[in-house]
Amino acid sequence: MAHENLYTSKQLGKISMNNRFIVAPMTRITATDDGSATTTMRDYYERFAKGGFGAVITEGIYTDELYSQGYLNQPGLTNNNHVETWKNVVSAVHEHDTAIIAQLMHAGGQSQGNAYTDETVAPSAIPPKGEQLGFYGGSGTFDVPRALTLDEIEEVRHSFVQAARLAKEAGFDGVEIHGANGYLLDQFLTDYLNERDDEYGGSLENRLKLLVEVIKDVRNEVGEDFTVGMRLSQIKVADPAYKWPNGEESAKTIFTTLEQGLDYIHVTDPDATQPAFGEGSKSLTAAAKAFSSLPVIANGQLGDPDKASKLLDQNDTDFVSLGTSALANPDYPNRLASEQELKAFDFESTLLPLAYIKEHEVNAEIIKA
Repeated sequence: MAHENLYTSKQLGKISMNNRFIVAPMTRITATDDGSATTTMRDYYERFAKGGFGAVITEGIYTDELYSQGYLNQPGLTNNNHVETWKNVVSAVHEHDTAIIAQLMHAGGQSQGNAYTDETVAPSAIPPKGEQLGFYGGSGTFDVPRALTLDEIEEVRHSFVQAARLAKEAGFDGVEIHGANGYLLDQFLTDYLNERDDEYGGSLENRLKLLVEVIKDVRNEVGEDFTVGMRLSQIKVADPAYKWPNGEESAKTIFTTLEQGLDYIHVTDPDATQPAFGEGSKSLTAAAKAFSSLPVIANGQLGDPDKASKLLDQNDTDFVSLGTSALANPDYPNRLASEQELKAFDFESTLLPLAYIKEHEVNAEIIKA
């Protein structure tokens, strides 16, 4: 079989993976108004499991009923009802021997829809660049957020702990802390969004402080037998051109600082195979492999199996996560193994006019193992 290395087994923290394919987290705004998971979401996630993926990482799940929600009809993990509705999703995925990881997300100043408040918060009173995403229900520029107080930063830490505990109660196999794409933890890390003059601002080490604390808090809550990962990126929803200042030097500090307490690092870039810090530099996934001792999940145009397989051969990653390629082919691993044609992603029919899960997505036939 071609691309055999993509079908080898490997541990992802405490999860025993039978292949290297993971579904990437993707916002789909299909929860109820109060953040509960729906039967449509259950069927959507189950299709990836039927299609042969070793693991699924959920869309970003908000962590409190204050400021963490980023999109209307985004799912949450803040109460017992949320737990019960997620149990239905988790059990459906587990029926097919696929793991499922809950991605925990605080949107911070990049929020464009929150059922609990009209106010946004961030490290500093600086709005994200760019405009809100129309297919996620937003319009216009982002609001100017209010700077979090130290007491509120403690509340943010507690919200990640509570959400992680509820994820474990719901039966998830692990949690992924969202530290990427311009959401709150990434805002603390980002120089131009964080102008704080306390212990959470200034130097790179200070701007990493909240991320380190959240990792430690979550690990202490869920114990050593539960998988905990973190997603990291340079790019942001509202600033896709952003690069970490000082390139690989900053990457080394970030990856070496954050690896303690984690079971894996998940990195995303527009193209996972390309230099991330300028001509001749490492890719982001290669940097994560070089500067940490953890398994790495790579994301970014890896629907081309030749590219994905080559990354594994080069030891630049351990796993690949697929986004739009998984939406087009929820049976991607089985389809590739049986040498069936891979379908192209159709942006309009999938994400327009809004990015909720469409009927044709959950009803289309898939290739089973």
